[in-house]
Amino acid sequence: MQVASFRRGLAPACALIALLAAGAVNAQPLEIGAPLLSSGTGDKPVQSDGQALQNLGLVGVARLPADTVDFLGDTLGSISGMAIAPGSWKKDGEGYTARLYSLPDRGRNSPEDNEYSDYAGRLVEYDLSFVPGKSLSLKPTGKGIEFKDFNGKPTTGADPGPGLITEDGSVLPSPAEGALGAGKVSLDAEAVAFQPDGSFYVGDEYAAGIYYFGPDGQMKGFIAPDPAIAPMKDGKLNDNSVKAPDTGRRNNQGIEAVSITPDGKTLVAVLQSATLQDSSASKDQANRANTRIFLYDIAENPTPKAPKAVYALTLPVIASKGDGKIDKTAAQSEVVALDDHRFLVLSRDGNGLGAKPGVPEVFKVILLVDTTGATNLAGTEYETGTKPIAPAQDGKNVLDPAIKPVSTAILLNLLNPDDLGRFGLNLHNDKQDENTLSEKWEAMALVPALDPAKPDDYFLFVGNDNDFLTKKGVMQGKAYSDKIDNPTTVLAYRLSLPGIKLGH
Repeated sequence: MQVASFRRGLAPACALIALLAAGAVNAQPLEIGAPLLSSGTGDKPVQSDGQALQNLGLVGVARLPADTVDFLGDTLGSISGMAIAPGSWKKDGEGYTARLYSLPDRGRNSPEDNEYSDYAGRLVEYDLSFVPGKSLSLKPTGKGIEFKDFNGKPTTGADPGPGLITEDGSVLPSPAEGALGAGKVSLDAEAVAFQPDGSFYVGDEYAAGIYYFGPDGQMKGFIAPDPAIAPMKDGKLNDNSVKAPDTGRRNNQGIEAVSITPDGKTLVAVLQSATLQDSSASKDQANRANTRIFLYDIAENPTPKAPKAVYALTLPVIASKGDGKIDKTAAQSEVVALDDHRFLVLSRDGNGLGAKPGVPEVFKVILLVDTTGATNLAGTEYETGTKPIAPAQDGKNVLDPAIKPVSTAILLNLLNPDDLGRFGLNLHNDKQDENTLSEKWEAMALVPALDPAKPDDYFLFVGNDNDFLTKKGVMQGKAYSDKIDNPTTVLAYRLSLPGIKLGH
């Protein structure tokens, strides 16, 4: 497949999706210049491992009011990550039931104003009820799991600054004495993945590491970030989210995605976008497309010291205003492992309800990513040091030609006015309302349809992060009011995934 730049109208966007269905290894980022929209129901099939994988369309939407309060009394932070509780997914007649957990991030905050919350990390519990094509509902149970550090103390969402604390042999971010959240582990939780026994992993944006918790929320381990992505400033670890490090993860671009392969042997983690050393040539936000996928062997040890595989993933770049001027990277927000080499990765813009009105939604897709034939960087200086995988070249950072990235194809396009409209949602960003598709889609959960007539069918739930935006909010007992209400929303898609064997 040739890398193409489509800059005008719906017709070329449809052509692009058809072209991408074949899959591609993109050494140069795919350029999306105009809003990429689908029509009708679902998307064209994608060929993978000799099988046709396909999005069959949107089959349900669940919504909760923006002013919903969680089990700890704070405004519901919506869904930066989510998971169906192990063993809870059941078929009940024509419908399904399950227990779902949502993961909010670090609490309501305004980094521009240096305003953060001493917000305890948590999972919020819901009863899920689903009849495809008819109804999807989430009902908070009033329960959840509050995270505790190695010493049993709640975590905090407060920015750690340069502060560090050592617990159980791990060096972790923590605000200094006198600062908000002092003495606690700072956690900006972005993704969650469960083990069958109820223990779970949480991807973090501050440290760019992965925390391992027991079923009760007690911290049991920490997978430290690779030297390549650890945020370093003046030769020292510095996990703050305000002042950029010299190397490692970009601010607010840490481990945004985690998943466990169906065989339970491998933990998958994805950095949200390129490291500092892989985006050093300019401040152009389209110059951070080459990110990394990490695979950890957890078959024997739940917190391995180093990854068994690291791959380059070249993300699409977009014209954020849909005007043909490429200026942003479509950073990834979540991953779901289909097997040991194929993953679903959510790549998106930052437009929609919650962002500036009047700007169209340009790009919100779920990519099928395949590591087959890609260069494994584990154990090389690209992983154990800070050698860039994308060196600076003529004002841009270009992937080293010796490195073959993973292949990608668009499996599902969220920007489908026909599909969305059937469930009362719209893309009317010229005049936004509560039914306008929101800005941040950051969570996915995949479960089997348990349909004997269609054994290859699955349901993919996709959740939004509403950034705690509500006109009637509360955080740590203090009331607040935003200009808009941004409801919690979950979309349900039916997928055909032949060759995939997923438990429930």
